Amino acid sequence: MPKRSQPISLNVLFIGNSFTARNDVPGLIAQLAAARGHQLQHRLIQASGAPLRLHWNKGEAQQAMQQTRYDYVVLQEQSTLPVKNAQRMHENIRLFDQAIKSAGARTALYLTWARQNAPETQAAITAAYTAIGAELGATVVPAGVAWQRFLRQHQQPVLHDKDQSHPTLAGSYLAACVFCAVLFGANPVGIACNLKGLTQAEAELLQTAAWEATQMNQVS
Repeated sequence: MPKRSQPISLNVLFIGNSFTARNDVPGLIAQLAAARGHQLQHRLIQASGAPLRLHWNKGEAQQAMQQTRYDYVVLQEQSTLPVKNAQRMHENIRLFDQAIKSAGARTALYLTWARQNAPETQAAITAAYTAIGAELGATVVPAGVAWQRFLRQHQQPVLHDKDQSHPTLAGSYLAACVFCAVLFGANPVGIACNLKGLTQAEAELLQTAAWEATQMNQVS
């Protein structure tokens, strides 16, 4: 994970589904980064429930990379595929990684969380992302690890939405704090929270969990 003090400006393409789109995770990252003096420009290509193979077959993401220079391309796989078929997930990421590197960008992997009723699957999700990340030299953003740590220690704020899968605002905010720490090397602890539905005290719990997770999982 980078350790930087100078202002950083990144242009990032996010490819995924509602786990990235819900609560506008890229926008939350941009707010956090701005609070530390950094800038995030971003574009999101997403489809509800979509695996990365669907995005690859559509071709929109490859076209975007050819048209615009990105610093990072963030890949978010369908949430249960790392558990059900890690090999397929790895194939999807390898396809994208080649295109990303050819476009002069770096691959970042959005390591997501287990469903509320299946917390035991987090180990498989984490292993699937970290293995392909190590193989490709990709940057791993361990949001799911931060979720796991937070859920072991706190009951509030609630991270899972009522469907036990998608994130609440707090869940998305926790993920965004992890992104801020990994992509910008910026400690999110203490950033003022002005989001309706999330108190400053809750935000600081999430900020701390994110920072601790990235310090334990410095994978890049």
